[in-house]
Amino acid sequence: MPKGPQGQRRPADVIGAAIKVAKIATGEIDEDVAGKEYTRRGGLIGGKARASKLSANRRKEIAKKAAEVRWKQHN
Repeated sequence: MPKGPQGQRRPADVIGAAIKVAKIATGEIDEDVAGKEYTRRGGLIGGKARASKLSANRRKEIAKKAAEVRWKQHN
């Protein structure tokens, strides 16, 4: 089965896709969008944990490198 932009499974044929859309519209099957929220929360927690582990000098190095890349793209 082909995958959608968020990794959801979709029928490959047009008729199968139409049937799936109809089932979602009538409520026979539920769309699972809860996984996206869990992913977002995990990313937020991970970012804070990583920032607390980095020293001030390492954060400074990372920021300088990021700034150099941004300025390089504009020139």
